[in-house]
Amino acid sequence: MVTLTRPDGFEPEDFHLSRRGLAAVFFAGYAAAAFSAEAEPIHTDETGLVTETVMLPAPDRPLPAYVARPAAKGRHPVVLVVSEIFGIHEYIRDTCRRLAKLGYVAIAPAFFIRAGDPAPLGMDQIAEIRRIVNAASDAQVMGDIEATLTFLKAQAYADNARIAVTGFCWGGRIVWLACEKFPAFKAGAAWYGQLEAADPKAASDRLFPVNLAASLHAPVLGLYAGKDPISLAVPDMKAALAKAGKSGSDFVVYPDAQHGFHADYRPSYNAADAKDGWSRMLAFFAKNGVGAG
Repeated sequence: MVTLTRPDGFEPEDFHLSRRGLAAVFFAGYAAAAFSAEAEPIHTDETGLVTETVMLPAPDRPLPAYVARPAAKGRHPVVLVVSEIFGIHEYIRDTCRRLAKLGYVAIAPAFFIRAGDPAPLGMDQIAEIRRIVNAASDAQVMGDIEATLTFLKAQAYADNARIAVTGFCWGGRIVWLACEKFPAFKAGAAWYGQLEAADPKAASDRLFPVNLAASLHAPVLGLYAGKDPISLAVPDMKAALAKAGKSGSDFVVYPDAQHGFHADYRPSYNAADAKDGWSRMLAFFAKNGVGAG
C-alpha cells in the first residue's frame, strides 16, 4: 500500500483554514484505500488552465469545490464531476483538468466534507469510509448540486446553457439522480453507477435511478463493466426508460471490464475501455449540445 495523502485525515480545525490552506490539505493525493503500487496514473498539467478551490453556497455552510477551467476569456461549457466514495483526491482533480484542457469548466464539489475526508483512509478503515459516505444523504447531495448550479450562474466563465454531469461509482448513481431532478443538465455520463437497490429494505433511505426514470430531464450515457454485478440492473433501467417514454439515453457494457475500469490509480483500470468510454462520453455531450472546443 502506498499512502500519498495527509496521514491524519481531516480535522475540525481544517474548516477554519484559509482558502489556500484548505486546498493544500483537503485536496491532496490519491485515495489510500484503492491506490495500486503498480499504478501509473495519468497526470494532466495546468498549462493554459486556471485551477482553484471555490466555495459553494450550500444550504447549511460554504462547500469547497475544485475547479479547472480554460484560462482563455469567454464562456465555456460546464461539466460537473461527481467523485467516487474517496472524495476529491488527485484522480478526480486530474479528470477535471483533462476536461478543462478540452475547453470545459470542470467543477467537483466536496460532498463528503461534513463528515470527514475518506481519501487518506486505508483498507483497514473501510468502515469509517462507509460512515463518511453514508452521512451524505441524497437530499444533502441534491442540495449541494443546486448550490453548484447557483454558483455557476454568477461566473462570467461559465456557459450555463451548456451544462453536463459525469461521475464514477457512487457518483455514477448521482449522475442519474441529478439528470432526473435538474432541468439545467443537458446530458449525463454515468460510469458504473448503481441503478437499483441490491436490498430495497436496507436501502430504504436512498433514491435509485430505476425508480425515477419517468422524471429524467436529460439523456444519460451509462458506461458499465461486464464483470461488475451492478451491470445486471442495466436491462431493468432500459425497461424503465422505455416504459416512461424517455429516449436518447444509451448504455455500453464492456464485457471484460471490472468496476472502476476508468480509475487509472486502481488495479481495476482498463486503459482501452477507459479510453473508449471517454471518447463516447465526449461525443455524447457534443450530440446533446454540450460540446467543447
